[in-house]
Order: sequence, then C-alpha cells, then structure tokens
Amino acid sequence: MNAGFYDFAKLFVRGMTRTLWRGRVYGAENVPETGPLIVACNHISYFDPPLMGSLCPRRIRYMAKKELFQIPVLGPVITALGAYSVDRQGSATAAIKRSLQVLQAGGAIGIFPEGTRNLTGTVAPQTGVALLAALSQAPVVPACIHGTDRALRLARVDVAFGPPLHPPAAGRKATREELAKFTAEIMKAIEELAESIGGNS
Repeated sequence: MNAGFYDFAKLFVRGMTRTLWRGRVYGAENVPETGPLIVACNHISYFDPPLMGSLCPRRIRYMAKKELFQIPVLGPVITALGAYSVDRQGSATAAIKRSLQVLQAGGAIGIFPEGTRNLTGTVAPQTGVALLAALSQAPVVPACIHGTDRALRLARVDVAFGPPLHPPAAGRKATREELAKFTAEIMKAIEELAESIGGNS
C-alpha cells in the first residue's frame, strides 16, 4: 500500500461522497483506531469499496478478483491502494494467507460476506469472514452501506458501523458450527444496521 496515495485518494473520494451523494456516516466511534480489524459489509454496488472506505476512519485493504489487476490503469491504482488478488476459480489459500499477514501486521481488511454483489438479498453469506476472524482473533466490525445501488442517480449514500464482534475459539481451531453461528451473528448485525439507516434516508 502506498500510504500517501491512499490518504490522498481517500480525501478526494470522501469529498465526492459528501458532495455528490450527501454521504453520512454513523457509528464511526465503533471502529477501533488501531490493531487488526475486519470490516464486514453488505455489497450492492461496485461503488461500495471506495465509498465505504472513504467514510471509514481506518485505512482498509480489500481482496479483489485477479482479473481487475490486469486492467490498464485500474490494476496499478488498486495495487497502490493496498488491494490484493483472489482467484475465484482456484484455491482461496493464497488470499487467506495474505489476509492473515495484513491482520497480523495490525491492518484492517474490508470483506463482503456474500462474496459478490447481493442486489436481491438472496445470496447466502460465506464463512470466510468468520474463518479469518477465528484464525487471527481480529474483531469484526459489522458495516452497512445504503444507496450505492442508486449512486448513478445521485441518491444519498449512508454508511453505518456497528460495535465490534469478537470471534469464537480463542486458542483453538473453530468448528464448522461455530463459524456458521458467528457468520449468522455478523449478518444479523449488518441487517440491523440496514434497518437503522434505511429509515434515515
């Protein structure tokens, strides 16, 4: 990550978010200032990563599908912003290892539990967030972004962050049941945030 470039880009995008989309942020105090952190957010638009990241108090790194890194201009830009690749068709081992390295260094990672955009609300969440949290023992801050599916119509964009959730199985390997239960806990917290900011638009 190029910290200087990241901070410049964040200020620029935040200015656009607040000006074009009248962006508001709720619960920023719930985001720990330091230490390993996973921010788990709903995903409804390609605008979600930059807009949510611009309103989050922490620098956030994202996984991105490897094809994006092959696009001229975009590839170098997202690399400078700290993104790292994941092969959706192959093994997720490399992405998990890279994520753990970021967390062990005290960084923050943004993850969308559904693994893809979920416009209809029917995409089942994956347990990857819970697995990373259990392996790293990093807290998970649930987040919800609202309005980005209508960003091209300049709809208001809101982002909310909830209190940190703490992963199971400290000091031991988490069971599948524990991972599933923690995933459900994360998704419930995101849904509650969605209800809270959905009524404020």
